[in-house]
Amino acid sequence: MDRQYLGLLRDILDGGVRKSDRTGTGTLSVFGRSFRHDLRDGFPLLTTKRLHVKSIVYELLWFLRGDTNIGFLTEHGVSIWNEWATPAGELGPVYGAQWRRWKGADGREHDQVAALIEGLRRKPDSRRHLINAWNVADLPDESLSPEANAAAGKMALPPCHVMYQFYVAEGRLSCMLTMRSVDVFLGLPYNCASTAFLTSMLAQQCGLEPGELVFSLGDAHLYANHLDQARAQIVREPRGAPRLVLERRPPSIFDYRFEDFRIEGYEPHPHIPAPIAK
Repeated sequence: MDRQYLGLLRDILDGGVRKSDRTGTGTLSVFGRSFRHDLRDGFPLLTTKRLHVKSIVYELLWFLRGDTNIGFLTEHGVSIWNEWATPAGELGPVYGAQWRRWKGADGREHDQVAALIEGLRRKPDSRRHLINAWNVADLPDESLSPEANAAAGKMALPPCHVMYQFYVAEGRLSCMLTMRSVDVFLGLPYNCASTAFLTSMLAQQCGLEPGELVFSLGDAHLYANHLDQARAQIVREPRGAPRLVLERRPPSIFDYRFEDFRIEGYEPHPHIPAPIAK
């Protein structure tokens, strides 16, 4: 996956359009990009810079808990959502709430993850294997800060990875992730690995093999304070892709623990630090 990712960095650096943004930082932006990765070719952790695997796994487990308070993350030393939470750690109805407790017009809550697994098992050829996070009723007021939105019961931030669609063919489970907005330097590497973890977990739960990942990107951008870091990364030579081993098959998708994930052969270049655009 590294070479496709580095190609996207070059695309943005060479041809990106300068745009303003919510944070006031400014970006170089391109629109409508996509790439693919077959999980038979290895696990998509970037090797041209070290990624913090612990943060990626715990964030995904947090989503699957239906949690929207950073307490679980901070308990496990993960701080990637701290910037947007209220003093009490609340983020409003972000991903976990939408995945596990989407509220319908009649007030009933819908568990999209449980419904997805049931559908994959019972009707694998369905074209409705989706998880959607773009709940218009819960989107934040753009005139307010993330913390103020969370305090008011709205999402602190609108979802970037808005929809996952799953596809079963020849005993393999594939996933297409659609992203409306993509922080390419900091966010996208995490999103790619998280999608691979999720797809591997779902495949294991449904008696399938992991298939192909497709990433469909809307506004793909580099923040103005990430340009030097991107230039430093694109000259690095990719190394061999690591491999994911799931140590056990838990009773359900909601019972995985951090210790269930083992990454073999991950020997990346050093981490490249970059500030978060808040």
